[in-house]
Amino acid sequence: MTEKVLNALREVVGEKNLLAGSDDRRAYDNDVIGKHEGHSWAVAQPATTTEVSEILKLAHLHGIPVVPQGGNTGLAGGASPGAGANQIILSLARMNKITEINADTRIARVEAGVVLEKLHNAAAEHDLIFPLFFGARGSCMIGGNLSTNAGGSNVLRYGNTRALVLGVEVVLADGRVLNLMSELLKDNTGYDLKDLFIGAEGTLGVITGAVLKLFPRPSAYATAYLAMGNMADALSLLRSLQDLTGNAVEAFEYMPAGYFKDYVKKYPDCRAPLKNPDKVNILVEVGASSALLARPDSSGRAAVHGVLEETLAKLVEEGKISDAVVAQTDAQRLAFWHCRESAFELSTMYGPMIDHDISVPLGKVDTFLREMRRRLPEIAPEARDCVIAHLGDGNLHYSVVPAENHDGIDPALAENVTSLVEDVIAELNGSFSAEHGIGLSKRPSMARRKDRPALDVMKEIKHALDPKNIMNPGKVLP
Repeated sequence: MTEKVLNALREVVGEKNLLAGSDDRRAYDNDVIGKHEGHSWAVAQPATTTEVSEILKLAHLHGIPVVPQGGNTGLAGGASPGAGANQIILSLARMNKITEINADTRIARVEAGVVLEKLHNAAAEHDLIFPLFFGARGSCMIGGNLSTNAGGSNVLRYGNTRALVLGVEVVLADGRVLNLMSELLKDNTGYDLKDLFIGAEGTLGVITGAVLKLFPRPSAYATAYLAMGNMADALSLLRSLQDLTGNAVEAFEYMPAGYFKDYVKKYPDCRAPLKNPDKVNILVEVGASSALLARPDSSGRAAVHGVLEETLAKLVEEGKISDAVVAQTDAQRLAFWHCRESAFELSTMYGPMIDHDISVPLGKVDTFLREMRRRLPEIAPEARDCVIAHLGDGNLHYSVVPAENHDGIDPALAENVTSLVEDVIAELNGSFSAEHGIGLSKRPSMARRKDRPALDVMKEIKHALDPKNIMNPGKVLP
């Protein structure tokens, strides 16, 4: 690493867009949860694909590691420079243009640095949506969303990020630009390369642009919180609502009873949506995209409200729902979502936790929780779990809070708890990573649990595309 290389980088991005001072780099070196602190050599902020290409050509020539970074909101350390010295962070923040919104074909062309919420707002101007929603949407960026194959609350209806992408532009490790910016719904010309880079966390190349699918914005939403005594009844409700609405359920989110007490404690000016939470508490939302669900009923409201209220009322009569409240206004709907999307902020109240982002088949969510509550005391007698879930797609954010954790987590305890979680997941044919990616934090799990031939293939692909191992080294692969 010499001043000559720094000067070459400055020539590419400009003096003010190359951060070499430690104070300037601090926000890029440390992740949002403060768990994966790193130390980069420089932060380069390109504005075009050509500049990204020139940076990677330079890095490839000199064997300099490059860490692509979007909004730096990831929870697995995938955008952290880690402990390795002399790494360049490649920030995509200046590549923030939405180059096209086509309302007729319902596609968007965007650069990788576009903040997710900016795309939401742009699509809304055309009465469309890009249906990727989660709490960090005001700061996360499209490139990071694609690189981690992000999930969120609407996967139930629209799928993960991968299902929302038609094409990508990728700069390879040696600086070549791979143009896969297709709008085609059918293209059978060999390997589907775009899916290779979606979810690769920048280890194979840098995603610089994308062609994304847009969808009609629902004419109305019916949103409710409800309390139930068991998971089986909740999943039965989900099936019923899907049948009644033509699979228009957009979100089906699980929270335990204690969640609402913590919410009011964290936000004393807010009210808990449920007065009497039960063992299983659900935020459900149905989007009226069809004329049948959107048409006004006798009260003047969209029919979707009546469908949801009648379904819930029947279950209340049967004793399967102990408490329920349906949002009557847009403001109340937003307040309902604020409660659910405050999960990250609420987690800071618990102190250090042993976190897991896992998925299991829908019918086995309750089995996983029961098994963990039965077996966890064997290795951590005083610990308690903290769980929220995208119940509609089987994704649980399962954390364990040790009894005394003021001084941090005992590494041996964390290892034992994680091994137990992995054991139970394996028994249920689940996954140790659902939507947050692998990054740094889940590489040990990859080594222990990922299918050996699958790992071999991944390593062969990595070596073929990045033989000098400069693309986000030390991430994903064990």
